[in-house]
Amino acid sequence: MSKDNIQVDNLYTEGEQWVQNLGEKTVHAKRMKGKFRLLKWIGILVWLPFFIGPYINWNGRQAILFDIEKRQYHLFDITIFPQDLWMLTMVLLFLAILLAAMTTVLGRVFCGYFCFQTVWTDMFTKVEEYFEGSPAKRRKLENASWGLRKIRIKVSKHLVWLAIAFLSGVTWMLYFGVSWADYFNASASATTLSVTVIISLGAYTFAGHMREQTCLWICPYARIQGVMIDKQTILPTYDYTRGEQREKLKKGQYAEGQGDCIDCHQCVAVCPTGVDIRKGQEYGCITCGLCIDACDSVMTKVGKPIGLIRYTSLDEMKFNKPTKVLYKRPRVIVYSTILLIALSILTYGLFNIAPMDFKVLHDRQPLFVQLSDGSIRNKYELKIMNKTNRPIRVDVNFKSEITPLKSQRQYKNIPISSGNVKSIYVYLKAFERDVGDNNDVIFSVTSDDSALRYKSSFFTPRSMQ
Repeated sequence: MSKDNIQVDNLYTEGEQWVQNLGEKTVHAKRMKGKFRLLKWIGILVWLPFFIGPYINWNGRQAILFDIEKRQYHLFDITIFPQDLWMLTMVLLFLAILLAAMTTVLGRVFCGYFCFQTVWTDMFTKVEEYFEGSPAKRRKLENASWGLRKIRIKVSKHLVWLAIAFLSGVTWMLYFGVSWADYFNASASATTLSVTVIISLGAYTFAGHMREQTCLWICPYARIQGVMIDKQTILPTYDYTRGEQREKLKKGQYAEGQGDCIDCHQCVAVCPTGVDIRKGQEYGCITCGLCIDACDSVMTKVGKPIGLIRYTSLDEMKFNKPTKVLYKRPRVIVYSTILLIALSILTYGLFNIAPMDFKVLHDRQPLFVQLSDGSIRNKYELKIMNKTNRPIRVDVNFKSEITPLKSQRQYKNIPISSGNVKSIYVYLKAFERDVGDNNDVIFSVTSDDSALRYKSSFFTPRSMQ
Protein backbone atom coordinates (compact mmCIF):
# COMPACT_ATOMS: atom_id res chain seq x y z
CA MET A 1 0.00 0.00 0.00
CA SER A 2 1.35 3.40 -0.95
CA LYS A 3 2.24 6.22 1.40
CA ASP A 4 -0.81 8.17 0.27
CA ASN A 5 -3.06 5.25 1.19
CA ILE A 6 -1.54 5.14 4.66
CA GLN A 7 -2.31 8.83 5.05
CA VAL A 8 -5.90 8.17 4.06
CA ASP A 9 -6.11 5.36 6.62
CA ASN A 10 -4.76 7.58 9.40
CA LEU A 11 -7.15 10.36 8.46
CA TYR A 12 -10.36 8.39 8.33
CA THR A 13 -10.07 5.28 10.47
CA GLU A 14 -9.24 7.00 13.77
CA GLY A 15 -8.31 3.70 15.35
CA GLU A 16 -11.29 1.76 14.00
CA GLN A 17 -10.62 -1.71 12.64
CA TRP A 18 -11.51 -2.48 9.06
CA VAL A 19 -14.24 -5.04 8.58
CA GLN A 20 -13.75 -6.96 5.33
CA ASN A 21 -15.94 -9.87 4.30
CA LEU A 22 -13.52 -12.76 3.77
CA GLY A 23 -16.10 -15.10 2.30
CA GLU A 24 -17.62 -16.43 5.47
CA LYS A 25 -20.96 -14.90 4.48
CA THR A 26 -22.67 -13.82 1.26
CA VAL A 27 -22.89 -10.10 0.54
CA HIS A 28 -26.47 -9.24 -0.41
CA ALA A 29 -26.19 -5.66 -1.60
CA LYS A 30 -29.26 -3.45 -1.56
CA ARG A 31 -30.20 -1.68 -4.79
CA MET A 32 -31.06 2.01 -4.59
CA LYS A 33 -31.81 4.46 -7.37
CA GLY A 34 -29.32 7.22 -8.06
CA LYS A 35 -27.00 8.69 -10.68
CA PHE A 36 -24.21 6.21 -9.98
CA ARG A 37 -26.63 3.27 -10.10
CA LEU A 38 -27.69 4.60 -13.51
CA LEU A 39 -24.05 4.76 -14.61
CA LYS A 40 -23.64 1.12 -13.63
CA TRP A 41 -26.58 0.16 -15.85
CA ILE A 42 -24.95 2.09 -18.68
CA GLY A 43 -21.73 0.21 -17.95
CA ILE A 44 -23.62 -3.04 -18.39
CA LEU A 45 -24.85 -1.85 -21.78
CA VAL A 46 -21.22 -1.43 -22.85
CA TRP A 47 -21.05 -5.22 -22.88
CA LEU A 48 -24.20 -5.57 -25.01
CA PRO A 49 -22.14 -5.65 -28.26
CA PHE A 50 -20.43 -8.78 -26.90
CA PHE A 51 -23.69 -10.71 -27.22
CA ILE A 52 -24.78 -9.27 -30.58
CA GLY A 53 -21.36 -9.03 -32.26
CA PRO A 54 -21.31 -12.59 -33.70
CA TYR A 55 -24.63 -12.00 -35.49
CA ILE A 56 -23.53 -8.91 -37.41
CA ASN A 57 -22.68 -9.62 -41.05
CA TRP A 58 -20.35 -7.48 -43.13
CA ASN A 59 -19.80 -7.94 -46.87
CA GLY A 60 -21.22 -11.45 -46.81
CA ARG A 61 -19.40 -12.76 -43.75
CA GLN A 62 -19.32 -12.41 -39.99
CA ALA A 63 -18.17 -8.87 -39.14
CA ILE A 64 -15.94 -9.92 -36.23
CA LEU A 65 -14.38 -13.32 -36.75
CA PHE A 66 -11.20 -14.90 -35.42
CA ASP A 67 -10.63 -17.71 -37.89
CA ILE A 68 -7.96 -19.81 -36.18
CA GLU A 69 -7.97 -22.53 -38.85
CA LYS A 70 -7.21 -20.10 -41.68
CA ARG A 71 -5.19 -17.80 -39.41
CA GLN A 72 -7.27 -14.81 -40.42
CA TYR A 73 -8.80 -12.26 -38.05
CA HIS A 74 -11.59 -10.15 -39.52
CA LEU A 75 -12.72 -6.82 -38.08
CA PHE A 76 -15.30 -5.53 -40.53
CA ASP A 77 -13.25 -4.40 -43.57
CA ILE A 78 -9.91 -5.11 -41.91
CA THR A 79 -8.32 -8.55 -42.18
CA ILE A 80 -5.34 -9.24 -39.94
CA PHE A 81 -2.93 -12.12 -40.52
CA PRO A 82 -0.29 -13.53 -38.14
CA GLN A 83 2.31 -11.35 -39.84
CA ASP A 84 0.43 -8.28 -38.54
CA LEU A 85 0.03 -9.47 -34.96
CA TRP A 86 2.69 -6.98 -33.89
CA MET A 87 -0.29 -4.66 -33.58
CA LEU A 88 -1.54 -6.83 -30.71
CA THR A 89 1.43 -5.52 -28.72
CA MET A 90 0.18 -1.98 -29.27
CA VAL A 91 -3.35 -2.98 -28.25
CA LEU A 92 -2.15 -4.59 -25.02
CA LEU A 93 0.15 -1.64 -24.28
CA PHE A 94 -2.67 0.81 -24.90
CA LEU A 95 -5.12 -1.06 -22.66
CA ALA A 96 -2.59 -1.51 -19.85
CA ILE A 97 -1.59 2.16 -19.80
CA LEU A 98 -5.23 3.24 -20.16
CA LEU A 99 -6.06 1.19 -17.06
CA ALA A 100 -3.19 2.81 -15.16
CA ALA A 101 -4.25 6.28 -16.30
CA MET A 102 -7.86 5.70 -15.28
CA THR A 103 -6.73 4.49 -11.86
CA THR A 104 -4.49 7.51 -11.36
CA VAL A 105 -7.35 9.90 -12.10
CA LEU A 106 -10.45 8.08 -10.78
CA GLY A 107 -9.26 5.04 -8.85
CA ARG A 108 -10.79 1.66 -9.71
CA VAL A 109 -13.53 3.17 -11.84
CA PHE A 110 -12.97 0.40 -14.42
CA CYS A 111 -13.76 -2.20 -11.74
CA GLY A 112 -16.85 -0.34 -10.63
CA TYR A 113 -18.50 0.10 -14.02
CA PHE A 114 -16.90 -1.83 -16.88
CA CYS A 115 -15.10 -4.94 -15.61
CA PHE A 116 -16.76 -8.12 -16.90
CA GLN A 117 -16.70 -9.60 -13.39
CA THR A 118 -18.59 -6.60 -12.00
CA VAL A 119 -21.07 -6.55 -14.89
CA TRP A 120 -21.79 -10.30 -14.81
CA THR A 121 -22.12 -10.21 -11.00
CA ASP A 122 -24.62 -7.37 -11.33
CA MET A 123 -26.66 -9.44 -13.79
CA PHE A 124 -26.54 -12.54 -11.61
CA THR A 125 -27.57 -10.67 -8.44
CA LYS A 126 -30.42 -9.02 -10.35
CA VAL A 127 -31.68 -12.50 -11.20
CA GLU A 128 -31.24 -13.49 -7.56
CA GLU A 129 -33.25 -10.46 -6.47
CA TYR A 130 -36.03 -11.40 -8.89
CA PHE A 131 -36.39 -14.91 -7.47
CA GLU A 132 -35.49 -14.39 -3.81
CA GLY A 133 -36.49 -10.80 -3.13
CA SER A 134 -34.78 -8.10 -1.08
CA PRO A 135 -31.52 -8.68 0.85
CA ALA A 136 -33.45 -9.30 4.07
CA LYS A 137 -35.60 -11.96 2.36
CA ARG A 138 -32.51 -13.55 0.83
CA ARG A 139 -30.81 -13.86 4.19
CA LYS A 140 -33.98 -15.29 5.68
CA LEU A 141 -34.20 -17.82 2.85
CA GLU A 142 -30.57 -18.82 3.39
CA ASN A 143 -31.26 -19.58 7.06
CA ALA A 144 -34.54 -21.36 6.38
CA SER A 145 -34.73 -25.14 6.38
CA TRP A 146 -34.93 -26.91 3.05
CA GLY A 147 -38.45 -27.41 1.73
CA LEU A 148 -40.30 -27.46 -1.59
CA ARG A 149 -40.53 -23.66 -1.72
CA LYS A 150 -36.82 -23.14 -1.10
CA ILE A 151 -35.87 -25.87 -3.57
CA ARG A 152 -38.14 -24.36 -6.24
CA ILE A 153 -36.70 -20.88 -5.79
CA LYS A 154 -33.08 -22.03 -5.67
CA VAL A 155 -33.40 -24.35 -8.66
CA SER A 156 -35.12 -21.64 -10.74
CA LYS A 157 -32.41 -19.12 -9.90
CA HIS A 158 -29.55 -21.47 -10.69
CA LEU A 159 -31.14 -22.55 -13.96
CA VAL A 160 -31.25 -18.92 -15.11
CA TRP A 161 -27.68 -18.43 -13.91
CA LEU A 162 -26.56 -21.47 -15.89
CA ALA A 163 -28.43 -20.19 -18.96
CA ILE A 164 -26.62 -16.83 -18.78
CA ALA A 165 -23.31 -18.58 -18.21
CA PHE A 166 -23.88 -20.98 -21.11
CA LEU A 167 -24.91 -18.10 -23.38
CA SER A 168 -21.69 -16.32 -22.43
CA GLY A 169 -19.59 -19.38 -23.24
CA VAL A 170 -21.29 -20.04 -26.57
CA THR A 171 -21.15 -16.37 -27.56
CA TRP A 172 -17.41 -16.37 -26.95
CA MET A 173 -16.96 -19.36 -29.24
CA LEU A 174 -19.13 -17.80 -31.97
CA TYR A 175 -16.36 -15.26 -32.49
CA PHE A 176 -14.09 -18.15 -33.48
CA GLY A 177 -16.28 -19.46 -36.27
CA VAL A 178 -18.39 -21.90 -34.24
CA SER A 179 -22.15 -21.83 -34.86
CA TRP A 180 -25.18 -22.74 -32.77
CA ALA A 181 -25.81 -25.59 -35.19
CA ASP A 182 -22.47 -27.14 -34.23
CA TYR A 183 -23.76 -27.59 -30.68
CA PHE A 184 -27.16 -28.99 -31.59
CA ASN A 185 -26.08 -31.42 -34.33
CA ALA A 186 -23.14 -32.73 -32.27
CA SER A 187 -20.54 -31.55 -34.78
CA ALA A 188 -18.68 -29.31 -32.31
CA SER A 189 -15.14 -30.46 -31.63
CA ALA A 190 -13.90 -31.59 -28.22
CA THR A 191 -11.85 -28.40 -27.96
CA THR A 192 -14.91 -26.26 -28.68
CA LEU A 193 -16.98 -28.07 -26.07
CA SER A 194 -14.19 -27.92 -23.50
CA VAL A 195 -13.64 -24.18 -23.89
CA THR A 196 -17.39 -23.56 -23.79
CA VAL A 197 -17.75 -25.53 -20.56
CA ILE A 198 -14.75 -23.80 -18.96
CA ILE A 199 -16.04 -20.30 -19.77
CA SER A 200 -19.59 -21.18 -18.72
CA LEU A 201 -18.53 -22.69 -15.41
CA GLY A 202 -16.18 -19.75 -14.86
CA ALA A 203 -18.99 -17.23 -15.30
CA TYR A 204 -21.35 -19.30 -13.14
CA THR A 205 -18.79 -19.71 -10.35
CA PHE A 206 -17.15 -16.27 -10.33
CA ALA A 207 -20.26 -14.13 -10.90
CA GLY A 208 -22.82 -16.33 -9.16
CA HIS A 209 -20.98 -17.73 -6.17
CA MET A 210 -17.66 -15.99 -5.50
CA ARG A 211 -18.73 -12.47 -6.52
CA GLU A 212 -16.63 -9.93 -4.60
CA GLN A 213 -14.26 -12.69 -3.47
CA THR A 214 -13.08 -12.94 -7.08
CA CYS A 215 -11.98 -9.31 -6.89
CA LEU A 216 -10.40 -9.71 -3.45
CA TRP A 217 -8.45 -12.95 -3.93
CA ILE A 218 -8.09 -13.72 -7.64
CA CYS A 219 -7.81 -10.41 -9.49
CA PRO A 220 -4.38 -8.81 -8.88
CA TYR A 221 -5.61 -5.35 -9.83
CA ALA A 222 -7.14 -4.79 -6.38
CA ARG A 223 -3.72 -5.30 -4.82
CA ILE A 224 -1.62 -3.23 -7.18
CA GLN A 225 -3.99 -0.27 -7.54
CA GLY A 226 -2.59 1.15 -4.29
CA VAL A 227 0.64 2.11 -6.04
CA MET A 228 -1.23 3.72 -8.94
CA ILE A 229 -3.17 6.32 -6.97
CA ASP A 230 -1.81 9.52 -5.44
CA LYS A 231 -3.07 12.42 -3.36
CA GLN A 232 -4.89 13.85 -6.40
CA THR A 233 -6.82 10.68 -7.26
CA ILE A 234 -10.59 11.12 -7.05
CA LEU A 235 -12.17 8.41 -4.88
CA PRO A 236 -15.42 7.87 -2.95
CA THR A 237 -14.58 9.39 0.42
CA TYR A 238 -16.39 9.79 3.72
CA ASP A 239 -16.11 13.30 5.22
CA TYR A 240 -14.95 12.21 8.66
CA THR A 241 -14.84 15.72 10.10
CA ARG A 242 -18.41 16.49 9.10
CA GLY A 243 -19.85 13.07 9.85
CA GLU A 244 -18.46 12.30 13.31
CA GLN A 245 -19.51 11.70 15.97
CA ARG A 246 -22.14 9.38 14.58
CA GLU A 247 -25.45 9.21 16.33
CA LYS A 248 -28.76 7.59 15.55
CA LEU A 249 -31.31 10.16 14.48
CA LYS A 250 -33.97 10.77 17.09
CA LYS A 251 -37.02 12.77 16.18
CA GLY A 252 -37.07 16.20 17.78
CA GLN A 253 -33.76 15.66 19.54
CA TYR A 254 -30.29 16.95 18.86
CA ALA A 255 -27.19 15.75 20.69
CA GLU A 256 -24.34 18.18 21.30
CA GLY A 257 -21.36 17.37 19.09
CA GLN A 258 -23.36 15.02 16.86
CA GLY A 259 -22.13 14.81 13.27
CA ASP A 260 -24.22 14.52 10.14
CA CYS A 261 -23.83 10.73 9.92
CA ILE A 262 -26.90 9.14 11.48
CA ASP A 263 -25.32 5.67 11.44
CA CYS A 264 -28.03 4.25 9.17
CA HIS A 265 -25.57 1.82 7.50
CA GLN A 266 -27.16 2.39 4.08
CA CYS A 267 -23.72 3.04 2.59
CA VAL A 268 -22.67 -0.44 3.73
CA ALA A 269 -25.96 -2.04 2.67
CA VAL A 270 -25.57 -0.99 -0.97
CA CYS A 271 -21.86 -1.80 -1.30
CA PRO A 272 -21.40 -4.82 -3.61
CA THR A 273 -18.15 -5.78 -1.84
CA GLY A 274 -19.31 -5.19 1.74
CA VAL A 275 -16.99 -2.24 2.44
CA ASP A 276 -17.77 0.33 5.14
CA ILE A 277 -16.55 3.50 3.43
CA ARG A 278 -16.68 5.35 6.76
CA LYS A 279 -13.64 3.40 7.92
CA GLY A 280 -11.44 4.66 5.09
CA GLN A 281 -10.24 3.44 1.75
CA GLU A 282 -9.37 -0.23 1.33
CA TYR A 283 -8.65 -2.55 -1.55
CA GLY A 284 -12.19 -3.94 -1.50
CA CYS A 285 -13.63 -0.64 -2.76
CA ILE A 286 -14.32 -0.78 -6.49
CA THR A 287 -15.09 2.95 -6.78
CA CYS A 288 -18.64 2.38 -7.99
CA GLY A 289 -20.14 5.30 -6.01
CA LEU A 290 -23.26 3.43 -4.90
CA CYS A 291 -22.53 4.47 -1.30
CA ILE A 292 -22.77 8.09 -2.49
CA ASP A 293 -26.24 7.46 -3.91
CA ALA A 294 -27.35 5.89 -0.63
CA CYS A 295 -25.90 8.61 1.59
CA ASP A 296 -27.23 11.47 -0.55
CA SER A 297 -30.69 9.91 -0.43
CA VAL A 298 -30.59 9.72 3.37
CA MET A 299 -29.17 13.23 3.77
CA THR A 300 -31.98 14.60 1.59
CA LYS A 301 -34.61 12.84 3.70
CA VAL A 302 -33.25 14.17 7.01
CA GLY A 303 -32.77 17.68 5.65
CA LYS A 304 -28.97 17.80 5.66
CA PRO A 305 -26.59 18.76 2.81
CA ILE A 306 -25.61 15.97 0.43
CA GLY A 307 -21.96 15.10 -0.07
CA LEU A 308 -21.18 13.50 3.25
CA ILE A 309 -19.76 10.74 1.06
CA ARG A 310 -18.50 12.09 -2.24
CA TYR A 311 -15.89 11.70 -4.93
CA THR A 312 -12.89 13.74 -3.82
CA SER A 313 -9.12 13.55 -3.40
CA LEU A 314 -6.93 13.36 -0.33
CA ASP A 315 -5.49 16.79 -1.10
CA GLU A 316 -8.94 18.33 -1.28
CA MET A 317 -10.33 16.58 1.79
CA LYS A 318 -7.37 16.87 4.14
CA PHE A 319 -5.48 19.92 2.90
CA ASN A 320 -8.30 21.81 1.16
CA LYS A 321 -6.28 21.93 -2.05
CA PRO A 322 -8.12 22.02 -5.38
CA THR A 323 -7.66 19.12 -7.75
CA LYS A 324 -4.99 19.86 -10.33
CA VAL A 325 -5.89 19.92 -13.98
CA LEU A 326 -4.72 16.79 -15.73
CA TYR A 327 -2.03 18.46 -17.84
CA LYS A 328 -0.25 19.59 -14.67
CA ARG A 329 0.09 16.08 -13.25
CA PRO A 330 3.38 14.44 -14.39
CA ARG A 331 2.11 10.87 -14.13
CA VAL A 332 -0.93 11.66 -16.25
CA ILE A 333 1.28 13.40 -18.82
CA VAL A 334 3.53 10.33 -19.08
CA TYR A 335 0.56 7.97 -19.40
CA SER A 336 -1.11 10.20 -21.98
CA THR A 337 2.07 10.36 -24.06
CA ILE A 338 2.42 6.56 -24.12
CA LEU A 339 -1.28 6.21 -24.96
CA LEU A 340 -0.98 8.64 -27.84
CA ILE A 341 2.09 6.89 -29.24
CA ALA A 342 0.53 3.43 -28.98
CA LEU A 343 -2.76 4.61 -30.49
CA SER A 344 -0.97 6.40 -33.33
CA ILE A 345 1.10 3.32 -34.21
CA LEU A 346 -1.98 1.09 -34.00
CA THR A 347 -4.07 3.42 -36.15
CA TYR A 348 -1.32 3.70 -38.75
CA GLY A 349 -0.93 -0.07 -38.80
CA LEU A 350 -4.66 -0.73 -39.20
CA PHE A 351 -5.09 1.68 -42.08
CA ASN A 352 -1.85 0.77 -43.82
CA ILE A 353 -1.94 -3.01 -43.78
CA ALA A 354 -0.23 -4.14 -46.97
CA PRO A 355 -2.41 -6.40 -49.14
CA MET A 356 0.62 -8.64 -49.67
CA ASP A 357 3.60 -9.88 -47.71
CA PHE A 358 6.79 -10.50 -49.67
CA LYS A 359 10.06 -12.15 -48.63
CA VAL A 360 13.01 -13.53 -50.55
CA LEU A 361 15.12 -16.37 -49.17
CA HIS A 362 18.46 -17.00 -50.86
CA ASP A 363 19.32 -20.68 -51.03
CA ARG A 364 22.31 -21.23 -48.72
CA GLN A 365 23.02 -24.91 -49.44
CA PRO A 366 24.83 -24.10 -51.68
CA LEU A 367 25.01 -20.33 -52.18
CA PHE A 368 25.77 -20.78 -55.88
CA VAL A 369 26.32 -23.45 -58.51
CA GLN A 370 28.77 -23.26 -61.43
CA LEU A 371 27.17 -24.58 -64.61
CA SER A 372 28.86 -26.45 -67.47
CA ASP A 373 29.09 -23.30 -69.60
CA GLY A 374 31.02 -21.52 -66.82
CA SER A 375 28.15 -19.33 -65.65
CA ILE A 376 27.13 -18.99 -62.00
CA ARG A 377 23.59 -19.77 -60.89
CA ASN A 378 21.86 -18.61 -57.67
CA LYS A 379 18.59 -19.99 -56.37
CA TYR A 380 15.97 -17.85 -54.60
CA GLU A 381 12.70 -18.76 -52.92
CA LEU A 382 10.13 -15.95 -53.15
CA LYS A 383 7.34 -16.20 -50.57
CA ILE A 384 4.29 -14.11 -51.49
CA MET A 385 1.29 -13.99 -49.16
CA ASN A 386 -2.12 -12.77 -50.25
CA LYS A 387 -3.51 -10.78 -47.28
CA THR A 388 -6.71 -9.75 -49.01
CA ASN A 389 -10.17 -11.33 -48.94
CA ARG A 390 -10.06 -12.26 -52.62
CA PRO A 391 -7.78 -14.16 -55.03
CA ILE A 392 -5.11 -12.04 -56.70
CA ARG A 393 -2.67 -12.42 -59.59
CA VAL A 394 0.89 -11.15 -59.39
CA ASP A 395 3.87 -10.53 -61.65
CA VAL A 396 7.43 -11.09 -60.43
CA ASN A 397 10.36 -9.11 -61.84
CA PHE A 398 13.93 -8.33 -60.90
CA LYS A 399 16.58 -5.78 -61.73
CA SER A 400 20.29 -5.48 -61.06
CA GLU A 401 23.46 -3.76 -62.23
CA ILE A 402 24.75 -7.18 -63.21
CA THR A 403 24.48 -7.30 -66.99
CA PRO A 404 23.33 -9.62 -68.30
CA LEU A 405 21.56 -11.37 -65.40
CA LYS A 406 19.14 -13.94 -66.75
CA SER A 407 16.27 -15.99 -65.42
CA GLN A 408 15.30 -19.40 -66.68
CA ARG A 409 11.70 -18.27 -67.17
CA GLN A 410 9.26 -15.39 -66.72
CA TYR A 411 6.81 -15.20 -63.81
CA LYS A 412 3.63 -13.50 -64.94
CA ASN A 413 -0.02 -13.62 -63.86
CA ILE A 414 0.59 -16.02 -60.98
CA PRO A 415 -2.64 -16.77 -59.02
CA ILE A 416 -2.63 -16.68 -55.20
CA SER A 417 -5.71 -17.56 -53.15
CA SER A 418 -6.90 -15.41 -50.26
CA GLY A 419 -4.83 -15.96 -47.13
CA ASN A 420 -2.41 -18.32 -48.88
CA VAL A 421 1.36 -18.16 -49.26
CA LYS A 422 2.82 -18.89 -52.68
CA SER A 423 6.42 -20.08 -52.95
CA ILE A 424 8.10 -19.26 -56.24
CA TYR A 425 11.57 -20.55 -57.02
CA VAL A 426 13.64 -18.26 -59.20
CA TYR A 427 16.98 -19.28 -60.78
CA LEU A 428 19.26 -16.44 -61.90
CA LYS A 429 22.55 -16.89 -63.71
CA ALA A 430 25.41 -14.68 -64.89
CA PHE A 431 29.08 -15.00 -65.75
CA GLU A 432 31.44 -14.06 -62.94
CA ARG A 433 33.25 -11.56 -65.17
CA ASP A 434 30.01 -9.57 -65.45
CA VAL A 435 29.54 -9.28 -61.70
CA GLY A 436 31.05 -6.08 -60.30
CA ASP A 437 31.28 -4.68 -56.80
CA ASN A 438 27.53 -4.15 -56.66
CA ASN A 439 25.93 -7.58 -56.63
CA ASP A 440 22.49 -6.46 -55.38
CA VAL A 441 19.37 -7.96 -56.92
CA ILE A 442 16.05 -6.15 -56.43
CA PHE A 443 13.02 -8.41 -56.70
CA SER A 444 9.59 -6.85 -57.16
CA VAL A 445 6.11 -8.31 -57.00
CA THR A 446 3.12 -6.39 -58.35
CA SER A 447 -0.62 -6.93 -58.29
CA ASP A 448 -3.53 -4.77 -59.39
CA ASP A 449 -3.41 -2.64 -56.25
CA SER A 450 0.01 -3.16 -54.69
CA ALA A 451 3.72 -3.38 -55.39
CA LEU A 452 6.46 -4.60 -53.06
CA ARG A 453 10.23 -4.86 -53.38
CA TYR A 454 12.88 -6.95 -51.65
CA LYS A 455 16.67 -6.66 -51.93
CA SER A 456 18.87 -9.73 -52.10
CA SER A 457 22.34 -10.51 -53.48
CA PHE A 458 23.96 -12.55 -56.24
CA PHE A 459 26.88 -14.63 -54.99
CA THR A 460 29.93 -15.81 -56.96
CA PRO A 461 33.20 -17.49 -55.95
CA ARG A 462 34.88 -14.06 -55.96
CA SER A 463 32.31 -12.53 -53.63
CA MET A 464 33.09 -15.22 -51.07
CA GLN A 465 36.81 -14.38 -50.95
